[in-house]
Amino acid sequence: MSSVEHDRTGGQYDAASIRRYFDEFGLREWERLVATPLDEISLHIHHYYLAKYIQPDWRVLEIGAGAGRFTQVLASLGARILAADISPVQLELNRRHASQFAFDHAVEDWQQIDICDMHNLASDSFDAVVAYGGPLSYVMDQRHSALRECIRVLRPGGKLLFSVMSLFGTIHRHLTGVVEVSPATNEQIIATGDISPKTFPERKSNFMHLFRVVELQQWIEAAKLKILDLSASGCVSVGWWELLSQIRAVSLRWDELLRIELEASANPGALDMGTHILCVAQKPGESSP
Repeated sequence: MSSVEHDRTGGQYDAASIRRYFDEFGLREWERLVATPLDEISLHIHHYYLAKYIQPDWRVLEIGAGAGRFTQVLASLGARILAADISPVQLELNRRHASQFAFDHAVEDWQQIDICDMHNLASDSFDAVVAYGGPLSYVMDQRHSALRECIRVLRPGGKLLFSVMSLFGTIHRHLTGVVEVSPATNEQIIATGDISPKTFPERKSNFMHLFRVVELQQWIEAAKLKILDLSASGCVSVGWWELLSQIRAVSLRWDELLRIELEASANPGALDMGTHILCVAQKPGESSP
């Protein structure tokens, strides 16, 4: 099913609702990527692709920067960062963590920005745009506008690194809750990829689009971007909750699991099986020296 077909489902972006959700989510946004060993695996894989592509002294727009987990990683890689988020609460937490953990020197500014409208940012002005954690899932029917904005602010040859929520990976992780939802609701969500008031009337906030990897590939390629890397945010460890805690306690075993997860998650057969799909894409043209 193509992204154009998904646009007909009626999943509409509500910027105010998303802003309120992350304002209220608060400090949990900082804690969520280290809450469990499975979350740490996702953090590790996201970190891996930042380290693979971000170069020292690159100017990076981090849109959907949240409380600063990935801002801290970008700073450690020597990037110069504009930290942007739709939530003023998350931006203040990002600023606070930057000071507390001494990565504020790498942040040129903190700005409240909606990914769908970045008119205040100059075209061709960033070496990379990082949109980790799902900003391009939350914008629902406005994702084409959001993607165009990300491309616009990238320099020729620049890199877009992002992650979106995965349809089947989310089902994989949250299967217990999924089967408690009515079959009719599940059928609508799976058919459209949308968790919206239309497909899931019982849900009151945090609406999003869940991607299939084929849909994501078609969308990015239609935008004339070159896909450099695709990965799930983890795949083999889901469901092994007690065992993961035991493995996490032994550094040698933990390091081996991280190595296996990196390889497995980038395997084409596993791309749909993490809670997120990670993508690294390049804007056409040559990067400036």
